[in-house]
Amino acid sequence: MTLQQMIGENGFCLGHSEHAVLLVHGLTGTPAEMKHYGKQIARKGLSVVCPVLAGHCASVNELSQTNWQQWLASIEEVFLEMRKHYKSVFVSGLSMGALIALLLAAKYPSEVAGVILLSVTFFYDGWNIPAFKQRFLLPLVLYSPLRYFMQWEETAPYGIKCERTRAMVAAVLENKDVRTSEKIGYFKTPATVIFQSVKLINAARKSLPHVSSPVLIVHSTEDDMASLKNAYVVEKEVSSPRIDTFYIGDTYHVVTLDKRKDDIAKRSAEFCLSVIKEKFS
Repeated sequence: MTLQQMIGENGFCLGHSEHAVLLVHGLTGTPAEMKHYGKQIARKGLSVVCPVLAGHCASVNELSQTNWQQWLASIEEVFLEMRKHYKSVFVSGLSMGALIALLLAAKYPSEVAGVILLSVTFFYDGWNIPAFKQRFLLPLVLYSPLRYFMQWEETAPYGIKCERTRAMVAAVLENKDVRTSEKIGYFKTPATVIFQSVKLINAARKSLPHVSSPVLIVHSTEDDMASLKNAYVVEKEVSSPRIDTFYIGDTYHVVTLDKRKDDIAKRSAEFCLSVIKEKFS
């Protein structure tokens, strides 16, 4: 199977550099949320590959049939293929995708050139997540048979501070076009999928001491879904000798689509080029 076949119909490849960045979109998201970010990185002289996570860009029912190991495996397969074609491979993930990036870095410490964590999420503790949901409702649903019947519906601002972008998302949701939703992702997450995400969180947290690749942590000071506490956990627990941080305001959780998206892509590319210079010069 070729790399193009692995990334899926909705995935994308950009650039012609011998150094590449593997992008991992978020849970219930799609490569579309990484497209602008990827284009900006490619313009800085890096190749970019963004595959579709297992079960995504499909129906909610199909997503519900997958587990976190399959999400990870679908990215790992692409990473291993990329190592055959590129001199170095960085991994950049958004939200839950950042956890997959950490797991790859922990498993392949000498092969992952660097890790870029965008809105890394170990705790759903942002200002738009009510405390009672965090402490009482979510555990009740996840650890009982209720998880097979319930779903988590994301509400405005949908992780986006930019009013224009948020309005576009709202318009898609109001239209309720299934085919469009399968391209941009879903804003209703079955509890069974969240249950798998909790297992992913636990695995990623345990992997942190084994992460030794250079790390760039990008996190919004206004994140509506995951507070800065998530970023601080990474800073404290990874073993990387180089940990760069980029804490940025005027954006919410989905930093790749929000008001500071260009600044974030620029900082990510600079990080990669800096690591490449240190390693190969």
